[in-house]
Amino acid sequence: MPFPIELAVDPATLAILAAVAFLAGFIDAIAGGGGLLTIPALLTAGLPPHLVLGTNKLCATFGSATASFTFYRRKLFDPGKWRHALIATAIGAALGAVIAHWLPAAWLNQMLPVVVFGCGLYLLFGKTPDVAHSQDAVIPRGRQWPQGLGLGFYDGVAGPGTGAFWTVSSLLLYPLDLVRASGVARSMNFVSNAMALVVFIAAGQVAWALGISMGVALMAGAFLGARTAIKGGAKFIRPVFILVVLVLTARLAWQHWIG
Repeated sequence: MPFPIELAVDPATLAILAAVAFLAGFIDAIAGGGGLLTIPALLTAGLPPHLVLGTNKLCATFGSATASFTFYRRKLFDPGKWRHALIATAIGAALGAVIAHWLPAAWLNQMLPVVVFGCGLYLLFGKTPDVAHSQDAVIPRGRQWPQGLGLGFYDGVAGPGTGAFWTVSSLLLYPLDLVRASGVARSMNFVSNAMALVVFIAAGQVAWALGISMGVALMAGAFLGARTAIKGGAKFIRPVFILVVLVLTARLAWQHWIG
């Protein structure tokens, strides 16, 4: 039966978690992968695993909302062009979160390091379009549904690397530059985080006080990270993205292959 969760956390631990959340928000707004920091931090703080995912979704929703709104205000994301992807992502995330406890995900976990590493290789060696070539790009709606359903479902079930998957798949499917692909990734990440959060709230699997405290710090980091990414452009995003992907690959490989 769902019930509210409140945990006592000493001020020193809360300060450390807030600092981690700020850094996670900064990184996540640029390249994704903020969960690399927040999930281990929550586990180290002593939260049971079933609360970690729900609390992480709460603070991640704060950060992704801030980053996506920043890209929207700078006219680097047009919701009208992506309404089918937004709807598909919401549906996929809700379904993924609902069946997360029943899905046999062992095989998926084994494949995660390979898929994430492939994203990094593509961005390292692939050529992305120039900004001038993608200002008025036509975004086919037929491609948005499978992309949104698939990545939304994955984020609802697991989550690591979702932002990277959105960035690379958008570069592959549409005539977008890296900055606009990042705007799409942040916006879709917000939708999937929010929908999955609703399911976790209904199941009573959120530590509210801790999640909100980290969420506020994550918002501040996301605001700074999004502005930095937009100002720096592809030359700044590319190396940060590749570094995050390599770290994410190493962590997933250790967790699912070795550890």
